[in-house]
Amino acid sequence: MQRRRFSREFKLQAVRLVKDRGVAVVQAARDRDLHENVLCKWVREAKADPQHAFPGHGQMRPEQLEIGRLRREVAKLKAERDILKRMARPVCKGVVWLA
Repeated sequence: MQRRRFSREFKLQAVRLVKDRGVAVVQAARDRDLHENVLCKWVREAKADPQHAFPGHGQMRPEQLEIGRLRREVAKLKAERDILKRMARPVCKGVVWLA
């Protein structure tokens, strides 16, 4: 059995049916051929962040984009740090320096 995928518009319409029209979650889920837990989850997601709810495949929320940018920056800084550490090591370990 393959997992069903729903468009952002479909999810928003189902949530509007519950929130705006006052239809019971059980009835709205039955009408849309969904499990009521799925619709409840969609309603919670839409309530938590209405503007960025259901971003879709390949699209991220602004905070997720920022996290990705920061992770790339940390990786770059660690690489630069490692290069500087290698450059600071003495080249000849067994040589005695005379003063």
